[in-house]
Amino acid sequence: MAEPKKQLRPIAPPFVAPGPSGASIRDRLKHLTPEDEKVLRLVGAHLGSLASRDLKARCADGLDHSTESWAVRKRELTAASSSRWAGAVTKATHDQWALARRGQAAHLQSLEAGIRTIEHRLSLPVGEKGSKKAPGGYRSKNEWFRKTRRLHVLEDRLDTVRADRENGVVHVVRGGKRLLNTRHNLTEAQLSEAEWRERWETSRWFLSADGESGKRFGNETIRITPEGVISIKLPAPLTNLANAKHGRYVLAARVSFPHRGPDWADRIEANRAVAYRIHRDVDRDRWYVDASWTIPPTKTIPVETALAHGVIGVDTNADHLAAWRLDTHGNPIGQPRRFFYDLSGTANHRDAQVRHALSRLLNWARTCGVTAVAVEDLDFTDSKTREKHGHKRRFRQLISGMPTGKLRARLTSMADATDIAIIAVDPAYTSMWGAQHWQKSMASPARKTSRHDAASIAIGRRAQGHPIRRRTAPPLHHQSDGAGHRTVQAGRRALGREETRRPVTDPAHDARARTGRTARTRATSASKTVRDARSDQEWV
Repeated sequence: MAEPKKQLRPIAPPFVAPGPSGASIRDRLKHLTPEDEKVLRLVGAHLGSLASRDLKARCADGLDHSTESWAVRKRELTAASSSRWAGAVTKATHDQWALARRGQAAHLQSLEAGIRTIEHRLSLPVGEKGSKKAPGGYRSKNEWFRKTRRLHVLEDRLDTVRADRENGVVHVVRGGKRLLNTRHNLTEAQLSEAEWRERWETSRWFLSADGESGKRFGNETIRITPEGVISIKLPAPLTNLANAKHGRYVLAARVSFPHRGPDWADRIEANRAVAYRIHRDVDRDRWYVDASWTIPPTKTIPVETALAHGVIGVDTNADHLAAWRLDTHGNPIGQPRRFFYDLSGTANHRDAQVRHALSRLLNWARTCGVTAVAVEDLDFTDSKTREKHGHKRRFRQLISGMPTGKLRARLTSMADATDIAIIAVDPAYTSMWGAQHWQKSMASPARKTSRHDAASIAIGRRAQGHPIRRRTAPPLHHQSDGAGHRTVQAGRRALGREETRRPVTDPAHDARARTGRTARTRATSASKTVRDARSDQEWV
């Protein structure tokens, strides 16, 4: 008896990814005087203590939070700072509480998925093999016993997290949980207690001001003029440190914002809202200022318009981007390209590597005249669990190392500035079908096509709406094209698309029989008049 055919999951249609909804730029604060740094430290420490107190009050409210309790908290903060500083602190508190709430929900789902996997594998006999859809039993009795103990641990954690979520309890650390745990491992972190204390206090400072439309230069709390002069509205207990009118302190440093500076200047000259954040890099001992603002989302264009000049299919991997250009009919053009990046090191180094790879990709797209880049809509949030992949530690590290979220955010933001549309496609079976239909056919003696290169072709064809396979099945009931055109590469307006394919036995395609058959056909053919009459009867 034949095995039942495997059911494929439905594939979502491709769509044009929306553009960024905001912009953020940064510049260094150079030539700060010792008095400037002293004021920044005092203001950041004072507002940071207020932010910690407000976060504690918000976590205590839990699900009972209301506008009345928010107003009470803001009035208490206003007396110790100002109304605008209090508004910025409470807004940051609400955002941090909401982020912790979303992380709690994701952790709850991860625990539930792990418990389901363990219960399924424990219910199977030891050593039973699994399938592609479901894992099998554990390999030994020892592993089965250890997993039973882990099941109880996960169930206890699940009960705790579920109870916290129902009661509105979240666990938040201002300054970061990782830095907090580093305090107990100073030797491994190669830090002294004084160095750790400096990092801890700096990370808990608060020097962020929300923008306000209609106010001078878009911000009344931290104001930056078009000439780059920075002035800060000091909190009420620190007004004695002011060196300007109305309780303000003017820094000696000047900023210019080399990246997107004209956009920032246009906003502040029109008194449109711009938010600022001042922070310090402890390792480099440098001060920076970030300017950010919201922008109206770019109106997405139809997929057909974006694909008018072809597309570049991109396959995302742990260490490189595999790309291949396709024409409007889905045929690969030229040679495949690879853009490598190194994700080791610090977060800034990884971010720079991703930006450099994406810059080379977009520059190549502009050189080719292509206005669309197709990428997979990847999301590995449900595929990193230890219980799903078991002992495949290297595979889990490979999945965790792929910068899916960061690459998607960076690519949409950078492509919006270059007028290139980003088309997101369903990642189902792209690597498998690409290798099956394109890897061998695109290889040559001088070039070896990898599985990732073939997957980029599959991604581009799916974005265009073409099937991934290279050729459809032949007609069923006769050898002509009555059941449909055989090839799928030709477009609707291509010349000769609807013509009947010449048979292999046609003398025009047989060079060996062309000479002998031509003389015999001329000798035995009827007169020209009869042939023309017969043609008139056949072709009506």
